[in-house]
Amino acid sequence: MKKIVIIGANNFQMPLIIKAKELGYETHVFAWAEGAVGAAFADYFYPISIVEKDEILAKCKEIKPDAVISVASDLATLTVNYLADKLGLVGNSLECTRLSTNKYEMRKAFLANGVSVPKFAEVAGTSEEEIAKIKDFSMPIIVKPTDRSGSRSINKIENWEEAESGKLKEAIEAATEVSFEKKAIIEEYIDGDEFSAESISYKGKHTLLAVTRKRTTGAPHFIETGHIQPAGINNNMLEKVQKEVFAGLNSLQITNGASHAEFKITPDGKVKIIEIGARMGGDCIGSDLVKISTGYDFLKMVIDVALGNAPDFTKVAEPKKAVIKFIFSEVDIEEMEKVKKEHPEQIYYVSPIEKINSHKIVDSSTRYGYYILAI
Repeated sequence: MKKIVIIGANNFQMPLIIKAKELGYETHVFAWAEGAVGAAFADYFYPISIVEKDEILAKCKEIKPDAVISVASDLATLTVNYLADKLGLVGNSLECTRLSTNKYEMRKAFLANGVSVPKFAEVAGTSEEEIAKIKDFSMPIIVKPTDRSGSRSINKIENWEEAESGKLKEAIEAATEVSFEKKAIIEEYIDGDEFSAESISYKGKHTLLAVTRKRTTGAPHFIETGHIQPAGINNNMLEKVQKEVFAGLNSLQITNGASHAEFKITPDGKVKIIEIGARMGGDCIGSDLVKISTGYDFLKMVIDVALGNAPDFTKVAEPKKAVIKFIFSEVDIEEMEKVKKEHPEQIYYVSPIEKINSHKIVDSSTRYGYYILAI
């Protein structure tokens, strides 16, 4: 029996663990014990934080896995590619890891390879010297950590008057506080509708699987409220999206596995890449929505590529409209209960839901729960 090491065991990683088991692989799962709901489905669970790369590596040398994978976390990707490099397994290079997990390095790679980017700058604090880096930027601007995901500490500054009122310094401080390297990236705001694209790569060849229309809370924090697949864009625009996404993947040297590209379509019809992760989209986009909307088994593809095999594009289900909605309020719960009552056949999955107002929602990780529909 082949052995697969899986990095992470939260609710978004759980489908990967279940899929690997279904395919007959022996699963070895590493994650911090708290919140590791996927541990119950693993053959072997190791309560080791996913950032403890060398401790996990030592254990992997005993396990001798045939593949190492994760699906929806930039933080896990760091460990996955480190392990793949040390163990001689399929993955992306350490240089790819550096470029695809740091927004500033990513922007520089895009710029160097002809991928359209807004003006951007890296800042490490709020001194006059740091602020001067953006003196010629056009407003509005976006401030976010260089190396975090999940809508953590993203802020939009509308104009220079707002910036000079202290909001810019507050935004930089918030971003650098949650950043692992204590830095923020500031960039000119791109206007337009927000989307994401899921792709699979094998030995440098990319295949676009699905495009997602994203819903967010809007300015200033842009926390995702839901996603829809298919996105409802025409074939001409889909070709533009594929061209820009693939150029971005090549810029970041992504050659194997899943990728998640976030982009906007501007009012004048241009595709602007925001960022790309060398992993599936979180929020169940890759693990669930792609299969519902396309019929493709994306999870199996990721496992196959990690094992050194070409992805299988056989459709395993009849495509339907896929929707995920996140719980922010009692109104969202009432809407979910209405769907359960009137269209129970549309309910694909309901996550555990926390008590409303038990905490403040500040980013994607603090939403109260979610439900998925297959329509």
